Amino acid sequence: MAAHFGTRLRKGAANTAVAAAVAAALVASQAPGVETDGAGRQSTSGTQPSSDTPTEDSATGNSPYYTDLPPLESPNPAPTTGPTTGPAAPGDAAAGIPATVLDAYRKAETALGEARPGCNLPWQLLAAIGKVESGHAGGGNVDADGNTITPILGPALNGNGFAHISDTDNGAFDDDSTYDRAVGPMQFIPSTWSWAGRDGNGDGVENPNNVYDAALAAGHYLCRFGWDLSVEDDLRRAILSYNNSTDYLNTVLSWLEYYRKGTHEVPDGTGTLPGNRSDVPRGSNPSTRPHTPGTGPANPSPKPPSGGGTTPSKPTPPKPEPPVTPPTATDTVDHLEDSGTARLTAMAGDAFAERVSTRAESKEGKGVAKVRVRFTIVGDTDATFTGGEKVATVVTGSVGVAVAPALKAGEKTGSFTVRATVVGRSVRGVDYTATVTARAADALARTGETPMTCTVGGEFADQVEVEATYRGAAADGVAVTATLIKSVLDPAESDKGPYFKDAEGKPVRTLTGLETDANGLLKLPKLYADDNAGSYMLRLTTEGGATLNVLLNVTAAQTPSPSPSASASQSADPGA
Repeated sequence: MAAHFGTRLRKGAANTAVAAAVAAALVASQAPGVETDGAGRQSTSGTQPSSDTPTEDSATGNSPYYTDLPPLESPNPAPTTGPTTGPAAPGDAAAGIPATVLDAYRKAETALGEARPGCNLPWQLLAAIGKVESGHAGGGNVDADGNTITPILGPALNGNGFAHISDTDNGAFDDDSTYDRAVGPMQFIPSTWSWAGRDGNGDGVENPNNVYDAALAAGHYLCRFGWDLSVEDDLRRAILSYNNSTDYLNTVLSWLEYYRKGTHEVPDGTGTLPGNRSDVPRGSNPSTRPHTPGTGPANPSPKPPSGGGTTPSKPTPPKPEPPVTPPTATDTVDHLEDSGTARLTAMAGDAFAERVSTRAESKEGKGVAKVRVRFTIVGDTDATFTGGEKVATVVTGSVGVAVAPALKAGEKTGSFTVRATVVGRSVRGVDYTATVTARAADALARTGETPMTCTVGGEFADQVEVEATYRGAAADGVAVTATLIKSVLDPAESDKGPYFKDAEGKPVRTLTGLETDANGLLKLPKLYADDNAGSYMLRLTTEGGATLNVLLNVTAAQTPSPSPSASASQSADPGA
């Protein structure tokens, strides 16, 4: 079965005490059916998702995971910033992480430290999730580029013992065009990968089957909503958002604490493989051999003995009919329709006045309530929804309408797309075009009234300062052009009269790239006069159509009057 590659849709860590505190609090409020060992660590024989997060909104769709807990004894401390030299100490094999997989976790931590420093994501958290989701990509069964050698697929999410998530990717990621399956080392479901996927190894592809891409995507997923993972509550929320089960949270926290105490690098393909899954009762089907989720039973039935004898056949009991799952509201959605969204336009840095509104409809055109609609910002833009996110999920109201959070324009101008899709269904969505225009002003005014005068060959004593406003408010960041023109009736650049100086001291009569400050103010460089007296005009213009003309007067140099003594001397001269 070939691995599938996705295409790009958009271009200080927490300490051990935090994890221990969370785990202790959870043990104190242990749910029924949870097993606790002598060290107070919890495990489970089955997932127990809580009700506050829907399965299709989790990274994994609440797919099965490995429930093995770390050894009771702590691993010997080892360097956490590079490979360990020398063999690992006996008994700490569980602390070994395959080299390529470990490198992917660490690179993701570094990238998140730059992109989202306030998240405080430790690579040990990625390692804990990677251990629980796939046993570190099946013990490091990856090539040198981090691609899994064989696909890692979860079971079909068909509602029979698992969540019910119909196909959303036409089998592109999971080779299943009927139901979705969790994919890759970090077990993303396709509908989540479509917006959360990242390119972690710089090859231009977002591939859930690549451990670098998957680790970086998991890091960004855990850091969304402005969570700070050094804060206990945020750490808990982030882990539960990945797989919404209290038992899953406990298992991940156990591995997080274990890895923080020490770990070491082992060769790819030699990592310790887990043997117990959350969808198999503990002890009912023990396994010590590797098992890739979704690729078959961990312990196949033994083959009949070879030789001449025959094994008596046993009657095969009839298989029970699978339970019929009643259709959910999401199952009844046929398509999405625009719900009266007005034109989406905003200036750079401003909030959009209008919001995207979408209606989920059945085949008969009726609105469908309680459906999750995902809004995704697509394209080369720095625009975001409120809170700085590129993705938002909203539940439709009683008439089937979902309204996206407010959009906030960034500094990049141009158009981008807001895409509305149904979470958990592959149905026709809606694309909305939004446009960001350059910052503009509709009025310009001088801040002072002093006349601008100068004598020929001199320099003006004052500099021109102006204030730009838009609808009466200060307009910051507005581009302004200043040109010395021939006259009010002739806006062509003048070839004589006042001038500015460039960096080399040469005369220039047009300045571009000027910009108002945070208060909408702009002070122009000094003006100088050549040897031509007269009245001249300085014109300033902005995006938005604001124009201001400033009169400049250049007077001739005054000729000194003759002194009285000189006049008397000339009168006394007999030759005069």
